[in-house]
Amino acid sequence: MSYLNTLLFGIYPYVAIAIMVIGTWARYDHGQFTWKAHSTQTLSKKNMVMASVLFHVGVLVVFFGHLVGLLTPHAVYENFMSPGTKQIMAIVVGGIAGLMAIVGGGMLAWRRLTDPRVKASSTFADNMIIVILVLQLALGLLTILPTMGHLDGSTMLQFSAWAQGIVTLQGGVAAYIADVHWIYKAHIFLGLTIFVLFPFTRLVHMLSVPVEYFGRRYQVVRKRA
Repeated sequence: MSYLNTLLFGIYPYVAIAIMVIGTWARYDHGQFTWKAHSTQTLSKKNMVMASVLFHVGVLVVFFGHLVGLLTPHAVYENFMSPGTKQIMAIVVGGIAGLMAIVGGGMLAWRRLTDPRVKASSTFADNMIIVILVLQLALGLLTILPTMGHLDGSTMLQFSAWAQGIVTLQGGVAAYIADVHWIYKAHIFLGLTIFVLFPFTRLVHMLSVPVEYFGRRYQVVRKRA
């Protein structure tokens, strides 16, 4: 079990990150025409806006919450916030955002799998990634259950030490989370797997920021004679 823990949470993170970075670069370099969100709003608008807003807002809050929460060293906030307070904030904010995202994601998944026109224009990757994202969100909400049993923030410190150890290339970081609840491990493993799938799905559109739009020239539009 120790070897498996090291493989999944000490080696696999680097494999997943490498595939994501190299794969994303290769797709941008060789397949820019495929670099898009493949919107299906013109095919079916029923509940589309509400589902999309709930999903994207919720996911963004959850993503940046994880990013800041895991990668911010404890020394940065220890003078004004205890680990327990930070953990309760994560439960409340993350729980609300996660619920929004899973409701919106569930609506989008149902629409993609059942609407005839949307289903016909969807690829296997489109269907797979939305289902995986909803499953990941569900696992994230389920982690609240074991978290409620230890509100002192100790487990959150373990996850922070693991994530920061991965980023700073420390050895033996898998040991930090060797004894945590299996739900946490399933959530982390699926999250890393999403990194692996990232370059091969529509998720790449997350990296597209229309910076050039703000500096573009004005377009003169004339009415038809």
